[in-house]
Parts: sequence; C-alpha cells; structure tokens
Amino acid sequence: MRIVLLGGGSGGHFYPLIAVAHALRDIAEEERIVSLDLVLMGDNPFDIKELENENIQFDHVSTGKVRRYFSLRNFSDSLRTFRGIIQSLWKFTVHPPDVIFSKGGFDAFPALFAARIYRIPVMIHESDSIPGKVNSWSGKFARRIGISFPEAGKYFPSDKVALTGNPIRHAVLGGSRDEAFDMFGLESGVPIILILGGSQGSQKMNDTVVEMLPTLLEQAQVIHSIGGTDYESISGQAEVSLEENTHAKRYHPFPYMSAGQLRNASFVADCVTSRSGAGAIFEIAAWHAPAILIPLPNSAQDHARENAYDYARAGAAIVVEESNLTAHILEAEILKIVGDEKKKAEMKQAASAFARIDAARKIADELIRLGIHE
Repeated sequence: MRIVLLGGGSGGHFYPLIAVAHALRDIAEEERIVSLDLVLMGDNPFDIKELENENIQFDHVSTGKVRRYFSLRNFSDSLRTFRGIIQSLWKFTVHPPDVIFSKGGFDAFPALFAARIYRIPVMIHESDSIPGKVNSWSGKFARRIGISFPEAGKYFPSDKVALTGNPIRHAVLGGSRDEAFDMFGLESGVPIILILGGSQGSQKMNDTVVEMLPTLLEQAQVIHSIGGTDYESISGQAEVSLEENTHAKRYHPFPYMSAGQLRNASFVADCVTSRSGAGAIFEIAAWHAPAILIPLPNSAQDHARENAYDYARAGAAIVVEESNLTAHILEAEILKIVGDEKKKAEMKQAASAFARIDAARKIADELIRLGIHE
C-alpha cells in the first residue's frame, strides 16, 4: 500500500503527519500488511532528518504561496505551483498512491489538484477551528475529513466529518517526576512553570517572560523553551537580569526542547504558558496541564485566537491577548492558577476531557480502510 502525506512544510503540520505515520505502521504490523510505503510530497519538509529516521520517503514537487497582499512574488509562485501540478500528475501516473492524507496548506495544493483529476481517495485533516483555504477547497472532494475542534465542522459537508482531535507525538507523553527533577535540577516544594515560546512570533512573549523573572522566581521555578532565533538574546538578557538574584538557578532556558525534555517537563508542570497553535493545544491537553494561551496576532484566518478561545471555553485554559500582555499580568495569571488547588484540579479535569490522544490511530484506521476498499 502506498500512502502519500501532504502538508509537512511547518511543524504544526509535520509532527501530526509523523504521528499518523507511526499509527499506520502499527496497524500494518497488526493487520500483516506486507508492503506499506509512506511518502511525504512537497517542496521543503520541516525536518528532513526526522523523515529519514522514520523511513518516510520525500518526493519533491514545487509549490508556491498565495499572499493576501499585492506582491510580484505571487506571479513567480503561481508558476511554481503550476510546475508542481505537472510534477504531481506525472508522479501519480508513474507511482499512483492508494490514498492521500493532507494536513492542508499551500504545500499540499499541487498534489491535491492532481489527486482530484485522477480521483485518488483523499482524506484531509483540519487542525484549527477555522479551516485554511486549501482545506476549505479540498474538503469539497475529499472522501473523509477529520477535525480537531467541533467548531470547524460547520465549514464542511457533515456526512464526511469526524471529530478526531489533532494527532500528537506519543513521544511527548508520559514522563517521570524523578527523571524530571534530575534532568532540570528542580527544587521540591516550589511550583513549576513550563513556558513554550517556540520560534514563530514569540519575541514579545519571551521579552515579557524575562521581565517578570526576578519576581516570579521568588515563588516558582521556570522551564523556558525560547526558540532558536531568540535564544542567545533572551538567555543573555535573563542572565544579566538575574545576576544577583538568589533564585537565579530556578530559571532553566532552552533553545528547543526534545521530546524527552517536553515529556518530563510537562509531567511535573503546575502550569503551561504557550502560543495557541492546534498542535500545542492538543499536546497541553494530553498532558492534563492548566494553561495560559497567548495567541499569535494576525495569524491566517485569525485561527490562533479562535483556537485559544475554543479551548478556554472547555475550561482548561485562560487567554491573554498579546495586546494586553505585560509582565505584571502574566505573572499574576500564573500565580492565580498555581496558588489555587481547586482551580488547578478543575482545569486538569477539563484538559483531560478535551484531549484526544487516539487521534492518530483513528485517522490511520480510516486511511487504511480507504486505501483497501475504495
């Protein structure tokens, strides 16, 4: 069976695809499917080394981006997209897939266009509460549609839709208190705050964290994933700010965090502060962690803000708009959560009810079914 995966140009799409690939291999072993070829098709994969580690073939096709503003690059990108459609048509002629799974995004468009012409079975998945343009279009001919948030269902034909949640990496689940304390050098009896800055649009968030550290560290310890772009600057500022602070060792900055570090940090975290991409939200929910979400302003279709408020309505998080973000406000919200055991317990319960850690398996089951029977 040959399954083509689409939409791996960003981490928010790439890691769910990896999670689905794991589930597909598990099912293939259980069902004794002798041949399972997984191919990621696109222009520029988010992590080519991870693809190699997962034994997923990469097949290059050109893609372009459609910008919402005037730009001469729209013309050149249109040519790249057209070239990608021709490439996809040829590749599907030579090696036709049994089924295609798309996370959406412009990276997926050329192959989806070719799939529509050849009537190849397609399943799409929408991470956000408001669909992107490519998923809105491909939802018209896709055989099955998985959604993460119930609110997205109204944008697609109801007979095709299933609420699956967002596939997450099982490598970030679990953890050990002893391992976490050894890994990060944590103190017993002091609340632990996990802050996920990431690499996209996180400078304001990271700057705010540095500003509140001198007072926050008096009552809590912080594990901070800064992002590679800002790491040198932010960690340097923090070092200067905490030079004479008696609690400086309570701050643990990282450029990025591995799956093992995330697994253990989340296991002991009393509160997680993060952006509100769907991938982040569903991992936080799977950790059953109380959360403070800070949406990225001006995201496409304002999806980051919609995601955050949809999750907050479930009772598992509070939202702080970046326009209102100050060190004083963020610190007050963090301490309000960690200082209220009843509130923490309620938020943990709400996160547990929202989490769907079987999303990858549900999607993989349907892909196998589509590939065999349709």
